[in-house]
Amino acid sequence: MLKDPSKKRHLAKTITWRIVGTIDTMVLGWIISGNPMTGVKIGGLEVATKMILYYFHERAWFKINFGLPSRTDHKKEEK
Repeated sequence: MLKDPSKKRHLAKTITWRIVGTIDTMVLGWIISGNPMTGVKIGGLEVATKMILYYFHERAWFKINFGLPSRTDHKKEEK
């Protein structure tokens, strides 16, 4: 499915970051509402959308050179 090692890495980072972010969202939802199930529901709804958004955000940043001195090795990898 994913042959590019950078894509595998981006996907792994996406998943692990989403776990951290979802736990944070659930806890905040619980604190704000006072109901742990509300936190779980909020966390469940946001997990998929934020994973997708983060993946595409990460891929977009991977394709630009902003803040990097040189990306010549990156251009060779893509060919």
